[in-house]
Amino acid sequence: MSRHQRIIIDLSLHILRAAAARSDKGKVDTIEVRLALRCLVTHCPERWPLDMFWNSAGTDHDIGRAQGCTAALNGIVRQIEGATHTN
Repeated sequence: MSRHQRIIIDLSLHILRAAAARSDKGKVDTIEVRLALRCLVTHCPERWPLDMFWNSAGTDHDIGRAQGCTAALNGIVRQIEGATHTN
């Protein structure tokens, strides 16, 4: 993996972690989150955590939103870590 790809992945994960951290207080379906998820599409073999994060980010239920974003983020991180160890 190139340095450029690593930087994009790190920045995208930083954006998603920040969004997940504040997701218990309100919706986090922002342009930044959408772009971060889009940047990670090619690095996640399974798309479900990306879809789950986006769908959870826009829900009205505070607890469900926070739980969904956290679970999805964990799935994304596991896939990214798996991809970086195999490359």
